[in-house]
Amino acid sequence: MIIVMKKEANAADIAMVVARVEKLGYQAHLSTGEERTIIGLIGGQRPVDKTQFEVLEPVEKAMPVMHPYKLASRDMHPNGTMVALNGFKLGGEKIGIIAGPCAVESRSQFLETAYAVKEAGATALRGGIFKPRSSPYSFQGLGEEGLELISEAYELTGLPVVTEALSPEQVPLVARHAAMIQVGARNMQNFALLQAVGQSGQPVLLKRGMMATIEEWLMAAEYILANGNPHVVLCERGIRTFERATRNSTDISSIPVIKQASHLPIILDPSHSTGRHNYVAAVARAGIAAGADGLIIEVHPRPEEALSDGAQSLKPEKFARLVEETRAIAAAIGRSL
Repeated sequence: MIIVMKKEANAADIAMVVARVEKLGYQAHLSTGEERTIIGLIGGQRPVDKTQFEVLEPVEKAMPVMHPYKLASRDMHPNGTMVALNGFKLGGEKIGIIAGPCAVESRSQFLETAYAVKEAGATALRGGIFKPRSSPYSFQGLGEEGLELISEAYELTGLPVVTEALSPEQVPLVARHAAMIQVGARNMQNFALLQAVGQSGQPVLLKRGMMATIEEWLMAAEYILANGNPHVVLCERGIRTFERATRNSTDISSIPVIKQASHLPIILDPSHSTGRHNYVAAVARAGIAAGADGLIIEVHPRPEEALSDGAQSLKPEKFARLVEETRAIAAAIGRSL
């Protein structure tokens, strides 16, 4: 259930309603907008009659939330949430572009890519340090050694870095070096990890599991939100189907579905969703046209030498061309880069 306070409700009114919520055995989650405050009831076992709140003078109305995800529901934030990343806000009118190599391989490779994507117009830099790979014999990332490199890249370019944590134990370490912690597709339902990134307070990029429904994806986000972290960005990266022409099947329709169901920003990963560099630009353009708040794209100066996912990585010049194409599409739908 959510409780919508009247515009004129003051702090004492809100505290009074929160006290009543907690007396019923629920947690109260506040969403304070420009005009009014919304109070969400989370947890609790007893059924609640909405009239016991609607009779209160400061309350405008109380409404049940029918979705299993309460905090992630658009009912909690009708105007949408914006997540700040080093000053830039994902989820607003401006579209963000995160770009960089799948994996940080060396200082020279990472910095070369960082300078190139910045010049092309990227908002943030991506680079994997801890790599979950299907094969134990594949490159697993530089590990802790690479964390110093992402800090250096930020200092030199000013681009905030997004990188993945694989376990709860890695979260504090990654949070000290990265501006945003990625929860990868394979870990979307790693509930201990979701709780850890929730408790970190750090912005989180939550990728959709390769076989997850939209509801399961939003329930994973709910874990992060319920642990006190409102800074969650969703990432569509394709789902596994019977089709083998691409690495995954890009679910473009998930973008407008999420926009209607949830207040959280959503970006698209056309690199992992297609697995082929020659399809990345077309799918990226479609995602922006469908309403995505941003893109996360793999870029490598020499894809043929990449230790991870070279086949889906764009060369810097192709990335720069895609940024300009994205700029034109954004303008056509009333947005900008």
